[in-house]
Amino acid sequence: MIVRSSVPTSRGRRTRAALLQAGREAFEEHGYDAVRIDDVCGRARVSHGTFYTYFDSKEALFGEVAAAVVGEMFAASAVGAAADPDDPYARIEAANRLYLRAWAANSRLVRMVEQAATSEERFGRLLLELREVFVRRGAEGLKRLQELGLADPELDPRLTAVMLGGMVEHFAHVWLDLGERADEQVAVDHLTRLWARAIGLTGTSGLREEGA
Repeated sequence: MIVRSSVPTSRGRRTRAALLQAGREAFEEHGYDAVRIDDVCGRARVSHGTFYTYFDSKEALFGEVAAAVVGEMFAASAVGAAADPDDPYARIEAANRLYLRAWAANSRLVRMVEQAATSEERFGRLLLELREVFVRRGAEGLKRLQELGLADPELDPRLTAVMLGGMVEHFAHVWLDLGERADEQVAVDHLTRLWARAIGLTGTSGLREEGA
């Protein structure tokens, strides 16, 4: 009897990664329903049988692609050193810009996950996970500003993050998916002004430049 090792080899990891990349490209180009396993195998240059060594079905492949997209969007939108930690307005601006760019890179797959979520609970959970990381980020940021006396102390941090995050998410959809015309910098500027004013942000360089 041949016993397969549970530890993936370097070649096995490369093959799996190639299948994930091929699947992602195929889903983005053709949509979930139109993609066949043979299409993915052709792109990855592996046999049909090899596909089933790593994935049970097209649905399983899509699930992993979707999970990867969630992780990528979270990582890509992290402000980190992209803005001065002592300038809250600049950090909100950077967060909005990074989010729009992350959405632009992944919007078609996110829409596929939303469609899949209507019939499969696991995809609904993925969407909630994606939104939750942004909500938590926004809520924690607002709470810090409130503690510093820079934002309206009467706002509920989580509810505010849900509502303002929904504004940015919906704009991203209308702008990038439905074709609303707007220059990126103008869009980021408007989103940031609306966010800052909604939370009552005070004492920042961005608002001082406006004469607020």
